[in-house]
Amino acid sequence: MMRYYFDMRDGAELIPDEEGTKFWSIEGVQQEAAKTLANMVRDTVLDHLSGGELARGMAVEVRTDYGPVLQAHYSLEMREAEQ
Repeated sequence: MMRYYFDMRDGAELIPDEEGTKFWSIEGVQQEAAKTLANMVRDTVLDHLSGGELARGMAVEVRTDYGPVLQAHYSLEMREAEQ
């Protein structure tokens, strides 16, 4: 079992995972990265529903003690339609 760290990137801000989580397989790591990214997108949309335009890139960057493993990235843009 290996320990994986799920660092979250929101625009230019990086929030490192200091604890990590142990997984038996890369499939579990991929699922966790996807769920983490989906939660980030959901929270961002809910926080900005009444705030007008929104554009940003978000990512979950997964690493082990030996280096990077994978990145899940999402680009989000919300704006009102031009009349």
